[in-house]
Amino acid sequence: MYWSKYFIPTLKEIPTGTEAVSHQLSLRAGLVNMLTSGVYSYLPLGYRVLARVESIIREEMNAIGCHELLMPALHPIDIWKKTGRDQTLKEVMITFDNKKGQRMCLGPTHEEIITDIARQFIKSYRQLPVTLYQIQTKFRDEIRTRFGIVRACEFIMKDAYSFDRDVEGLKKNYDLQLQAYTKIFKRCGLDMIVVSADSGAMGGSVSHEFLVAAPIGEDAVWVNKKDGATIKDEEGKAPEGSDWERKVCIELGHVFQLGTKYSQSLGAVYLDENGELKPMIMGCYGIGVSRLIAAVIEVNNDQGGIMWPKEIAPFDVEILPVQIADEVSMPLAKKYYEELQGAGLSVLLDDRDDSAGRKFADADLIGIPLRVILGKRMLANNQVEIKIRRTGQVIVVDKDKLKEEIQKLHAL
Repeated sequence: MYWSKYFIPTLKEIPTGTEAVSHQLSLRAGLVNMLTSGVYSYLPLGYRVLARVESIIREEMNAIGCHELLMPALHPIDIWKKTGRDQTLKEVMITFDNKKGQRMCLGPTHEEIITDIARQFIKSYRQLPVTLYQIQTKFRDEIRTRFGIVRACEFIMKDAYSFDRDVEGLKKNYDLQLQAYTKIFKRCGLDMIVVSADSGAMGGSVSHEFLVAAPIGEDAVWVNKKDGATIKDEEGKAPEGSDWERKVCIELGHVFQLGTKYSQSLGAVYLDENGELKPMIMGCYGIGVSRLIAAVIEVNNDQGGIMWPKEIAPFDVEILPVQIADEVSMPLAKKYYEELQGAGLSVLLDDRDDSAGRKFADADLIGIPLRVILGKRMLANNQVEIKIRRTGQVIVVDKDKLKEEIQKLHAL
């Protein structure tokens, strides 16, 4: 992609009214744009990051045998009344009457809807177990939107739902999800803290949260520095002993062993081996996809801007010719662009006729992991520079060996 033909509306100044670093940088780097409080558009650069995160999630969900579907965001309120959550979630539900006079809501979550699907199509123990998931927009009328896409009224979530014959099957699926979550967050460059949690309005017995330590977190957890044990800080009371450290965290994932709360309420039953009707045993597994992006920025930045982990960066490599009018720099930059693209890397070529200072500042701001710098002085010696965004290290390489060096660095 050529920068001059792309859409990256970067900002020099910090937008007013922004507290969190991730909020500031996501706006300044042209990742998102606010329509109104708690409602954001994903601009092309941010949408590329979102797509890469979603791709990682799909790969890991599919690897453990989950099946993707897409459920509607528009729900009749009657189905929510069957579980009583029309009242439990009343404060955050966005509800309205349609032109037929039917009470509707924009889905804040999808347990009721997926259970209704299972009720209709799963009839026998031979069809179990099954796990279905989606990546879908959720809607919650947050009274206090905060930190950009961290706490928004419209947000993207991956939610998966397992259906089993018995508790043993649920535990097996639950463990598979825990393992998959660990892989997902690691691939996104995040060190997670896993802690037992309260099931709250979701219901069920066992529940775990996946948290990442970040200054803007709205949760807190105690972590034992010796053995890594974790305790959710529910009441602000410190555990006994000096080995405990309190960390402020952002919640990125939550998994639940729901049991039969929804299947009993909505009549999702199956015939077992003996021909008896039994309620399906359910699990629920969520990841806040959009807030994950904010968390990544929150813990991967410096004074210059974002430092993307390589698996979710919008591009793998940026090529930056310092002077596009130079008769050597631009032809070579275009040659590198074709070679690296041909090698399977995604490349952004900054072909703008702008000052070197502006181009370097923008490069730091958008945070692409590897940067190829073509300057007249280095080219006079048949050399180019590779800058590693995360470390700031600059490597000087022979201009004819650039492709091989980039491939080596990208593979690290």
